[in-house]
Amino acid sequence: MMSGTEFDLSRLADYLHLSPDKLLRLAERGQIPARRLRGEWRFSEQEIHQWLEQRIGGSNPEDLADMETVLRGPQSQTAGAQLTLSELLLPAAIELNLDARTRPAVFPAIVAVAARTGLVWDNDKLAAALKAREELQSTALEQGVALLHARRPQTHILGDAFVALGRLPSGIPFGNSRNIPTDLFFLICMLEDKSHLQILARISRLIVAPNVLEGLRAADSPQNVLAIIRDAETTFLADAS
Repeated sequence: MMSGTEFDLSRLADYLHLSPDKLLRLAERGQIPARRLRGEWRFSEQEIHQWLEQRIGGSNPEDLADMETVLRGPQSQTAGAQLTLSELLLPAAIELNLDARTRPAVFPAIVAVAARTGLVWDNDKLAAALKAREELQSTALEQGVALLHARRPQTHILGDAFVALGRLPSGIPFGNSRNIPTDLFFLICMLEDKSHLQILARISRLIVAPNVLEGLRAADSPQNVLAIIRDAETTFLADAS
C-alpha cells in the first residue's frame, strides 16, 4: 500500500486474494477503480472499499458466500475463523420498537440504541457520520433493510466493534431503488475496513436467506432475534464445511 491511501497492483492483488494477472485485466477493462501513474497502476483504498460495498449490495447469495471467503483470506478458511453476526449483535443494541418516524430521525435513534452498549463515545459524531454516508448513496436495500455505516471506521468514537439493530413498527421511505419502505436498520460499527466488508457481506447474505426477514419482523425479544440469526449462520457454516 502506497502512503497509507493507495495500493499498487501487487499489494492490492494480495489484499483481495486475486492473482495479479486477474487484477490487471479488471483494471484494463475498467471493471475496478484504478488509474495509471507513470506507467503503473494505482488503486485508491477508499475507492476500492466503495467498489466492494457496491458489489456486496448487489450480489446473489452464492456471490456473497464467495465474497466472505475472499475477505477472510486463505489463512481463515475454517468456520471458527469467521466473523459472526450473532456474536457482534449485542442484546443491548437491539431495539424492536425504534423511535423514528422520518428518515432524519433514524440516525440519532439508532445511535441512541447503539449507545446502550457503552461502546459509543460521541453520539452526535456517529449520527452525523451515518447521515453523511447516506447522502453519498443510500444503504437501503429492496428487502426493506438498511445497512447503516459510516464511510470509514470511526475508531476515535467507538470502544469496540459491534452491530446494532432497530426495527420500526412500519416502514418509511429511505432511498432504495424501488422506493420500498424500510423497517429494519442494521448499524455496522467496525474498527477496520476488512472486517466491516466481511460483516456487510454476512448481513447481505443473511437477509436473503429463507424465513430470516419474516422471523426478524415477527420477533418479540432480542433473544428471539439472536436465535433467528444464530440458526441462519449455523446453516451457512454447515454448508461451507
